Amino acid sequence: MCIENYSRRINWVIFNGLKIMSIHNKCILCNSNSLSDLVGYEKAYLCKCSSCGFVFSKKIPSSEELDKFYKNYGVNNYLSPLTIKRYNELLDRLEPFRKTNRILDVGCGIGYFLGEAKKRGWEVYGTELSEESAKICSDKGISVQQVKIKEAQFGTEMFDVITSFEVIEHINNPQEELSVFKSILRKGGLVYITTPNFNSLLRYRLGSSYNIITYPEHLSYYTTRTLKKVFAISGFKTFKIETTGISLTRLRTSQGKSNQKIISAKSDDEKLRTKIDNRWHLNLAKTTVNKTLTIMGVGDSLKGWFIKQ
Repeated sequence: MCIENYSRRINWVIFNGLKIMSIHNKCILCNSNSLSDLVGYEKAYLCKCSSCGFVFSKKIPSSEELDKFYKNYGVNNYLSPLTIKRYNELLDRLEPFRKTNRILDVGCGIGYFLGEAKKRGWEVYGTELSEESAKICSDKGISVQQVKIKEAQFGTEMFDVITSFEVIEHINNPQEELSVFKSILRKGGLVYITTPNFNSLLRYRLGSSYNIITYPEHLSYYTTRTLKKVFAISGFKTFKIETTGISLTRLRTSQGKSNQKIISAKSDDEKLRTKIDNRWHLNLAKTTVNKTLTIMGVGDSLKGWFIKQ
C-alpha cells in the first residue's frame, strides 16, 4: 500500500504570525478534502468526511499535549474473573488460525490477555508505550517492546494473530499502523480489534457529553462501515464485525450521576455482568440483544475480525 506523505494532509492555523494549531486538511481514511466540522462536537475538534463518512479529530495534538495527557494515564490493575472467561472464549475462537503459534497484542497494557494466551501455549509478544506496564509484562515472561508498532522489531509474516483492544481510536494514522500489521502477519492470519462505536445508542443519546468523546485521548471514531473501509484499504478481508453491549457505567458517568471507575469490581457494568453470567435465561437474553445490536450496528463496542489476503 502506498501512503501519501503525511505532511501533505496537514495545514497550520496561523494567528499573529505564530503557528498555534496543526490540522488535517484531508480525510485520514480516504484522502478526500470534503471535510465538515461536526456540529456539537467542537470541543473534541471533530470533523466528518462527506466522501467516506469517517469521523476524526481535525486538530493534530502536539507532543506536549500528548505527554501531558498520558503522563498520569494510570494502569488498570483490576481483572474481572468474567474478563478472564471472555479472553478464553476469544482464544477458543482464535485456535483455527494457530499455525506459527505466535500472537501479538498491540497496546498490551500489563499483559492480561497475553497472560491467558501464554497459559494455552501461545508464544506471546506485545507492544506497550508505558514503561511501568512494559516492565510488568516482562516480569510475567511476555516478550514486550516499549515502542510504537511502526518502530517494533518483528519479522515479516511472523504472526498468526494480531490483537489490539481499544487502541486504534487513540491514533490518527490508521493506514500507517495497519500497513505494519499486514507486513508482520502471515497470509491468512487474523487481526482482531476492538474500538468504541461512534454509531452506538449511547452516543446518539448523549451526544458530545458521551465520555468516549475526548481529546486528545481519542482521535478517530469508527463505525462498522469505516472500520471495514480502513481494513479493506490496507489489504484485509472482513471476516466479521460485531457491535455489542450497552454500558450502564458509561451512561451514568457521562450524565454526571456517578463517579465510579469504568473498570472496577463495583461498577454497574460489572454487577450486571455477574448477574447475567450466573443465570442461563439472562445469558440467552444478552445473546439476543447483542445480535440485534449487531444487525442494527448500534452496540457500544465494535469487534472486528480481519484476514490478511
